[in-house]
Amino acid sequence: MIHIRIPATSANMGPGFDCIGVALELYNHLWVEEIPKGLRIEVKRKQEIEIPMDESNLIYQTMKYFYDQKDLTMPGVHLIQEDYIPMVRGLGSSAACIVGGLIAANELAGRPCDKEELAQMAAKLEGHPDNSNPAIFGSMVVGAQDEEKMMHVRLDLPEDLVFAIMVPEFPVSTAKARGVLPEGYSRKEVVFNVSRGALLVASVMSGKLENLSMAMEDKIHQPYRSQLIPNMGRIFQQAKEYGALASYLSGAGSTLMAMVKKEQSEQFQKEMSEYLQTLPDHWQLTLLKADLEGAKVETE
Repeated sequence: MIHIRIPATSANMGPGFDCIGVALELYNHLWVEEIPKGLRIEVKRKQEIEIPMDESNLIYQTMKYFYDQKDLTMPGVHLIQEDYIPMVRGLGSSAACIVGGLIAANELAGRPCDKEELAQMAAKLEGHPDNSNPAIFGSMVVGAQDEEKMMHVRLDLPEDLVFAIMVPEFPVSTAKARGVLPEGYSRKEVVFNVSRGALLVASVMSGKLENLSMAMEDKIHQPYRSQLIPNMGRIFQQAKEYGALASYLSGAGSTLMAMVKKEQSEQFQKEMSEYLQTLPDHWQLTLLKADLEGAKVETE
């Protein structure tokens, strides 16, 4: 049986709407094997949202897409899912299913595709590469795509950078989060985000983490989506007071993310956790390092 480990991802990083994301050390696990015919799905860990056990399952749908794209006959499949990435929380649970399905199909088919080809398929299925790229390549990845192709650059993150994920009990659907965005933006807003996006990439590449407080600012999606996340502004302000380099809305939400230096992370966790307990919505804070490997086939 093939065992695949896929990391959670945090996308839309600050000004990097639909283009910049990072992989985290939180994983879904997928086991897959070929069977004579049909489909059998097992779910080892229950999620808040019920996972389909039939052909509507996203992993199976992705595998079928792969076989169709490669003009191959889809075999019978036995899937086992063990998911630790929270669903509908802006941590890339859908991208993890897509990436896991593509890798699973590629393995069963004898590996006709390399990692780059799988990344192109994943970006096409997702519609934007900010979750799928880091899920495949690990670390922080900047990507852009058009109708023909997707291009990307993987960035090495400073070793002393830690991500504090703050997850509330309520979900925010991607459709709802996209629905609150305006149809257009002013030139001033566009320049604001372009400058911050460029500064973010340059700061990560040069290790100048002191720039993140400005580099993670955004006027494209966070101001509009804040209405869907009660106390978002207060949480960001408190995180800054406790030493966070920057904070941002992870994906479409509802998870909020703070970037903290390693030497300050334990104190930040203590103080921020105590603050979050004073708020409604049962916020849970966890410190995670960036995953540097991306999705991988594990040796059983």
